[in-house]
Amino acid sequence: MNHYNPKSIIWIQRFALFILLFVISTATAQERRVICDTTCKTTFSSNAQSAQLPATIKCAVVSPVGRGTVPMINQAPRLTTLEGKTIAVVGGSFMASITHPEIKRLILAHYPTAKVLLLDEVGSAGVYPAPGVVRRSKEEFQARLREKRVDAVISGNCGCGLCTPKECGSCIAAEYLGIPAVAIAAPTFIDQVFYTSTNNGVPAPRVAEYPGAFAAHTPEELIRNTREVLWPQIVKALTEPITAEELARNTGRNKGDIRDDVFYGTIEEINAHFREQRWSDGLPIIPPTYERVKEFLRYTDLRWDETVAVLPVAHRNTTTWHVAANAVMAGCKPEYMPILIALTKAIGAPEFRRTIASTHAWVPYCWLNGPVARQLGISNGAGEISEAANVAIGRFMNLALMNLAGYYVGENRMGTFGYPMSWCLAEDEIACREIGWKPYHVRAGFSYNDNTITVASTLLWGNNLAPSTTDPYRIMELLAWDISERCQFALGSGRPYTFRTILMTPPVAKNLAAKYKNPQSLEADLILTARRPLDERVFANYYANPGSSPESRHPIQRWKAHLSRTEGAEMTAVPVWHATSDREMMTLPTMRQGMTAFLVTGDTSRNKIQTMPGGGYKTIEIELPAAWDKRMAELGYPTIKEFYIK
Repeated sequence: MNHYNPKSIIWIQRFALFILLFVISTATAQERRVICDTTCKTTFSSNAQSAQLPATIKCAVVSPVGRGTVPMINQAPRLTTLEGKTIAVVGGSFMASITHPEIKRLILAHYPTAKVLLLDEVGSAGVYPAPGVVRRSKEEFQARLREKRVDAVISGNCGCGLCTPKECGSCIAAEYLGIPAVAIAAPTFIDQVFYTSTNNGVPAPRVAEYPGAFAAHTPEELIRNTREVLWPQIVKALTEPITAEELARNTGRNKGDIRDDVFYGTIEEINAHFREQRWSDGLPIIPPTYERVKEFLRYTDLRWDETVAVLPVAHRNTTTWHVAANAVMAGCKPEYMPILIALTKAIGAPEFRRTIASTHAWVPYCWLNGPVARQLGISNGAGEISEAANVAIGRFMNLALMNLAGYYVGENRMGTFGYPMSWCLAEDEIACREIGWKPYHVRAGFSYNDNTITVASTLLWGNNLAPSTTDPYRIMELLAWDISERCQFALGSGRPYTFRTILMTPPVAKNLAAKYKNPQSLEADLILTARRPLDERVFANYYANPGSSPESRHPIQRWKAHLSRTEGAEMTAVPVWHATSDREMMTLPTMRQGMTAFLVTGDTSRNKIQTMPGGGYKTIEIELPAAWDKRMAELGYPTIKEFYIK
């Protein structure tokens, strides 16, 4: 029997590693790419004896970021003076009713021959539309700027993640006409102003920074800060020439082949580089080497350079290659590629994107329907969003929002306290069949064996309802109470209606199905039952209004009359969950037809309901490649038809 000295084996490994590193350092980019990828694959699949190698092995990696499609405009020169000029002071967000009249007074006090137009005289542009999209508000705003011969635009106040793009839109629309503009923003939203403007082709946006949170200041503080802090910045922004440094910061574009290597280093160095470039979410990534990315392309019929979507907000051209690069980084399997392509398309939908920038931190997530979810083992059972496959798809969504769509935390994803990781789940369609309900995608117009992915967002996760009764009507009442308490924003202080997703485990759905033959009939009873007292709504919307406080303009009784009239208050029976001797009270509805998605999913041994208020939905069909069954057989999967529901 031969006996080997372990130390000699280690020295042989080290010598071989030295030779390998020498070869890599002298190779061409293409040669290095092949060597690195082969070595990385061997290393990651080797036994514990060679587990120390990844610290020194180097890989060449590609970029996961789509290319911007909006060209930069040539901005017009700034004004030499405001004297004699027509200036539009527009926007209505965050106490603008106090700051904007003061700005008008300051302009006329310092420049008596100037003319000032306020919001009600000239309007505003709203969010600047994506390329190729015609938005009436923007076109009308630009027409009024021309008609009234406006020389400068001041827009504000940017104090939240959704109002900032809206107020920036007026500045962008003005700059496209050659009219100098400045946005007023609170400190946290300065970067969002810059990012929104440059994504839409304005290379050197100007901002006047307000010192603090608009809605947390008294009228006296707002006026003082407008005079002492904002006013000098506004004049400077509109009159000082744009510098070469300002232009150089944002006029560069990526060039070259999107498959080119962008970095070469160890696993640790790659992760550090991706964090510095804001290409990762801060967690370790799988290096997107050329060969790894290429492997994912075997699971789609799209060309590597085919455009999957041009994704706002950065208007980036996202190709099949970019989808695959982010899939590698997220730890997805190559066979997930059809799901991820559909998910990427869905991310671009305005129904989904509308809330993503908000400070209220809508958390994006997705769910799957159809046989491919069962074929690939995407979990719909206990703990589903924490299972490996679901986690990987959820992480892809997180990376795609950054690298493909251009959403960055603290820059234009403005959640005040941050975000949980995006997640993925699947509906239990076998359970749906057993209780006699059609699954979500069938109710949305697809066939049973179509494969779909739906994207949505939520303001809540966890805190489940656990009905302890089997009476379907009582369960409905409990759910109605839960819904009436979970409106948009805490206390239901925001809009009167919000989209919701209702997750229910199969045992609860089975009990409900004894009375409700489909989710639509359940929704009809919920709409009638899920009402809240008018006084609760008034108190929440008056003192916790998510925008400008009505307190400075309207007494609370007038606000109550306004909400009663506009939100459909009626005298109804007192909701069963309110302990009162009264038989009737003035209540408001909290649901509208078609704004609630019901999913049967989760632990088959537990009675749970999860109510998630959030944003709208977008469902996209997942297109499998022609060679899908062949590819799946190579990996040991049964054919897709074995997972069909008959």
